[in-house]
Amino acid sequence: MLGTLASPAIAQEQGLDVTGSVRVRGEALDGQPRIGITSDDHAVFIRVRLGATYASGPFAIGGEVIDSRAYLEPRESTVSASEVDALEPVQAWIQIAPTRNAKLRLGRFTMNLGSGRLIVDENFRNTTNGFTGARFDWSNMAGDALTAFWTMPQQRLPDDDAGIRADRLVRDRERTALQFYGAIATKAGVFGGELEGYAFRLQERDAPDFLTRNRRLWTLGGRLANTAATGRTDYELEAVWQSGTARLSSAAADTTDRRVSAVFVHGGLSYTLPGGWKPRLRFAADYASGNGRGDDHIGRFDTLYGARSFEFAPSGLYGEVARANLISVETRLELVPTKRTDAYFAVRPLWLANATDSFGQTGVRDPSGASGRTAGTQFETRVRWWAVPERVRMAAGGVYLAKGRFLRVAPNAPTTGDTRYAYAEVTYSF
Repeated sequence: MLGTLASPAIAQEQGLDVTGSVRVRGEALDGQPRIGITSDDHAVFIRVRLGATYASGPFAIGGEVIDSRAYLEPRESTVSASEVDALEPVQAWIQIAPTRNAKLRLGRFTMNLGSGRLIVDENFRNTTNGFTGARFDWSNMAGDALTAFWTMPQQRLPDDDAGIRADRLVRDRERTALQFYGAIATKAGVFGGELEGYAFRLQERDAPDFLTRNRRLWTLGGRLANTAATGRTDYELEAVWQSGTARLSSAAADTTDRRVSAVFVHGGLSYTLPGGWKPRLRFAADYASGNGRGDDHIGRFDTLYGARSFEFAPSGLYGEVARANLISVETRLELVPTKRTDAYFAVRPLWLANATDSFGQTGVRDPSGASGRTAGTQFETRVRWWAVPERVRMAAGGVYLAKGRFLRVAPNAPTTGDTRYAYAEVTYSF
């Protein structure tokens, strides 16, 4: 969509371009692993995106409105501002390309940077991440690139339960109390792929009607990856370190800044076999640090504005697995039976990196560490089919989480049995 900036080494297309999509998705879940929430959950999510850009010479303007709503959810549902953001002008920007290799964008925009694990224009999630500020992009014909940005992330509103249930129209707000800036550089032709290095800074502070964890984080990382191709091995390695200060919660009474030291590492190796179905077998491993026994520092990794759905199963009503207090390996088989159809099946055992911290987004925790580190095994599948090529696509998927010892016997673990989640959706694009 409009969040991805075309390569600055290519002249931007002239004239008016209008794009849009309408997506309707139904989700259902039972065996809820999260604490304090109904065991069974369901909802219908509708998202409409309408955007336009106009370019003339080196100048361009663009905008996008996203309407994200939820229906039929129970009163105790997990539906939040992550799923509901009614009639929001997420993008409204102007852009100048002073040279063929560079572009400067000002205003409201979305961003896709690097792997998408830290900054992304959300796809599966019903809402996206919007930023207000400035972004500069440079690249050359060899594939080297540099992006630098300074932004104020948009706070999705309303964020109160009544406003969310009513799909109330409130414009998202940006404020100087929350700033996010940094740079990412890419070098092409390294070990047959691309090498990325980046540094991001997030700083926030409390303001009237805006309570935060007062995060002041530096996130430094690198990524090396090549492109998948039939008959060859492709790989990906990403390592990230976070430091700075933050508080344990956003409660007004929590005024203690604690030292942050957190780590995330991802490694993946895949091979695409020749054949009509283009089978691709992928092995991956992830490590994300968690908090220790004491409260003197924070070790839980913060994924910032990244996505989880492409890697750790759908978000929405599920979204239990996150890049926090996690050790995980995955085996995934991807298939393309026809030009219109693709599918995958994945198996992912899950462990806690630290036995005394909560697991993922569940809130389940055993401060003594006596419940062990085995969270369970997640089985996931998805099938997509273009009913009308490039216009109408249908998709369905599901997750079965066989809970391990930790999610069954931890002191506050819900006694809801294994988790089952399914969804079906249809998207019309133009």
